[in-house]
Amino acid sequence: MFNVLTVFTFLGQKILVFFEEFGNVTLLMGQTLSGLFSGKRVLKRTLDQMLRLGVHSLPITLVTASFVGMAFTLQVVKEFLKFGAAELIGGVVGLAVWRELGPLLTAVVVAGRVGAAISAELGTMKVTEQVEALESLSQEPAEFLVLPRLLACTLMLPLLVGLADIVGYLSGFLVAVGHNVNPYSYFGSADSMLKVGDITGGLIKALLFGFAIGLISSYMGLRATGGAKGVGEMTTKAVVVSLITVFVLNYILSLSLY
Repeated sequence: MFNVLTVFTFLGQKILVFFEEFGNVTLLMGQTLSGLFSGKRVLKRTLDQMLRLGVHSLPITLVTASFVGMAFTLQVVKEFLKFGAAELIGGVVGLAVWRELGPLLTAVVVAGRVGAAISAELGTMKVTEQVEALESLSQEPAEFLVLPRLLACTLMLPLLVGLADIVGYLSGFLVAVGHNVNPYSYFGSADSMLKVGDITGGLIKALLFGFAIGLISSYMGLRATGGAKGVGEMTTKAVVVSLITVFVLNYILSLSLY
């Protein structure tokens, strides 16, 4: 028999767990950011993480951006040509790529690749007691492990998004020209419709997406327990929570920026 009290108890427990996790993530963020002012050198570790997490993500990011740009432009071209609005295609593709498709899909790719890598690496260090070994050497894990990864994600994602925007838009150009769209009207409409705020808004999104992915993935990795199984579970959870956070942030930022 349906029990209303049981349902409310279940929901209440989930809400309490959510706020507890949110509070723990906030504490980790505070501990990590305090490392920026501790005077300890993190530049070399950050550059290493930027190479591993950012530069190595470039191929998959560009491949994703190119095919997304082509697929979106293909749909736009077919519909706009029916109504004789070919001169608007470049502007519509530009707005979609720079405002939404570039930042969002790049963040999804990074959350899957980088988020999993961070949580798996830190989770393995946690279950093999390497994190405790750092603490015994008076090294704060938040500063030594989390801060370089957080900075790398935050700094590299806008760069990846900028390249993805360019590749996605030019890929759309190839599709549009293949359907006899005037090349000058393609770029001309983008020049007239796109504003500086559209481009900077997408980069601001990328900055916050990168920060969220780096923080959540690091937190999940440091929470891993129970050996290889626990690492796998927290890695999966890190990717899922990062993706949900990116989608929620994307909606909020779209309302705020545009």
